[in-house]
Amino acid sequence: MTNFIRIFPLGVVVYPNEKLNLHIFEDRYRQLIHECYAEKKPFGIPTVIDDKVMEMGTLVEIREIVKTYDDGKMDITTKGLHVFRVLEIIKEVPDKLYSGAIVTYPENNELQQREMIKRVMAGIRELHKLLKVEKNFTKPDEELVSYDIAHHAGLSIQEEYEFLGLLQENQRLEYLKRHLAKVLPVIKGMEELKERIHLNGHFKELKGFNLDF
Repeated sequence: MTNFIRIFPLGVVVYPNEKLNLHIFEDRYRQLIHECYAEKKPFGIPTVIDDKVMEMGTLVEIREIVKTYDDGKMDITTKGLHVFRVLEIIKEVPDKLYSGAIVTYPENNELQQREMIKRVMAGIRELHKLLKVEKNFTKPDEELVSYDIAHHAGLSIQEEYEFLGLLQENQRLEYLKRHLAKVLPVIKGMEELKERIHLNGHFKELKGFNLDF
């Protein structure tokens, strides 16, 4: 399916079912939000990296306008719906301040991979333990999908965007598994280095090497 959507380019990656809170202050996006909310229509958030609007993005719906300030600024809550691919940017929409895009929605497999997600979650929990980060996921591990955990795996924005372009659940979980296999040894090494530096200068209880052999 191909259609026109209003767009709000941002330097973030949004995933399907993700909840995102936004503070709206620019006139063009205030107009966009008012219209989408009144018409009960979603809008698109294409990712911006290095000041460039990327090809992939996510359609989001407005869940609530939480607060409207005296100067017209707004706090809103949104939820990710579908991944889209931009076919054409419409920079100037007649009589509008915002831009739009012609997009298509590629087929996206989101079927749960229960055994694989448990292995990936074990790696993420190990990562969080090393970093002394506490994160409570709202669902049991076997009910999670890759989109639920991608933001918690320590990916860069470029990696998060690459992840957005993967349209099979097993591909996404494999991407996370490989990322964790790469970063966990590095972080463990850093922790060991910090421990060695911390111990330097302390009295050490070390067993001597036995030369009687």
